[in-house]
Amino acid sequence: MDKATINGTVIAYDDRGEGDVLVLLHGFCGSSAYFERIVPDLSKEFRVITPDLRGHGLSDAPMGAYTIEQMADDINGLLDTLGVSQYTLIGHSLGGYVTLSLVQRYASQLKGFGLLHSTGYPDSEEAKEKRLKAVSTIQAEGITTFVDGLVPGLFAKDNLEKLASEVTRVKEIGYRTPPQGAAGVAMAMRERPDRTDVMSAAALPLLLIAGENDAVIPAEKTFTAKGSHVTEAVIPGAGHMSMYEAPEKLTEVITAFMKQL
Repeated sequence: MDKATINGTVIAYDDRGEGDVLVLLHGFCGSSAYFERIVPDLSKEFRVITPDLRGHGLSDAPMGAYTIEQMADDINGLLDTLGVSQYTLIGHSLGGYVTLSLVQRYASQLKGFGLLHSTGYPDSEEAKEKRLKAVSTIQAEGITTFVDGLVPGLFAKDNLEKLASEVTRVKEIGYRTPPQGAAGVAMAMRERPDRTDVMSAAALPLLLIAGENDAVIPAEKTFTAKGSHVTEAVIPGAGHMSMYEAPEKLTEVITAFMKQL
């Protein structure tokens, strides 16, 4: 992976392929490795850039709480550094929250955007409490214990046994998350605003992808924008991790969206 220093923070990224630029942003306690099953095919047709978000992977993980806006600015700065002026952006879960912040503030640079198992809604009061519990668990018991509790719930129940090696792989990626990074990002998610209006108001093509059996962010929380600019896709049999549960189908959906832009 390559690295760039953006506003004093080192952001690691992978940059493959040629053509129209597609930027993929991973979810919480993940990294650019989350897309390892789909980037090889996507990069045959597009230039695919997959950063490690602040607090994750090989990127810097400063102490303290982060904001979604800060994480979006990291990505905007990275793309400026790489000389990318027009791109399509798709964010998985946490990456979707960062995506909406970028759309809200840097829309002129975007050709289109997408949410993958993500939502424009803010955390509910119950979810905000869970963020605080997550931070407590990470601080008291460590990232390994937290990730072991987190990952099984990301997969559809029917896939836990038959995709056991994929579940293990996602845990391995999660173990590499710096504890202070996971805690900082949990607080960023807790404080994020409602951005459902950004999805409806954006004059850009929008791809919304939901897993048929996603228990984390069900389809009704993803499909909140309507209009001729919106493309909806449900990944059959997938939970919150279609990148591992149905990579071929996900690649097909993303490729079709990119080709219509």
